[in-house]
Amino acid sequence: MSDVSEYGVHTKAELLFPAHLIPSLRDLRGEEWQVLVDRVAALPETHPDSLAFVLMMIELDGCLKCNSNNYKFLRGCFLCATQTVQSYKGTDQDLLALYNKAKQELSTHLQHGVRPGELSLAA
Repeated sequence: MSDVSEYGVHTKAELLFPAHLIPSLRDLRGEEWQVLVDRVAALPETHPDSLAFVLMMIELDGCLKCNSNNYKFLRGCFLCATQTVQSYKGTDQDLLALYNKAKQELSTHLQHGVRPGELSLAA
């Protein structure tokens, strides 16, 4: 596992899972997960596959419910994401399915401007 200080824990508060932490998750699961992390980590942060990974992690970590009074926030994104991936009860294949679902949601959003199951308000 990577050195925690390498990722600047507690030096900067993030509100959502940041793409620069993707490589730190590599060795937390099996080979299929490692292949996914290696592939996505090599991409620019703005690439749709990288964005889909970030979306998946935001949903897994519960970032949208996190705030400055939250214990998870005080621990920082690195520790939160590490614990989330390590303690995920499903298989690597399940995580890859979540990633593929996030890719599909992102693709739909980019094409149509809405997320599946959400209402779009008129301007």
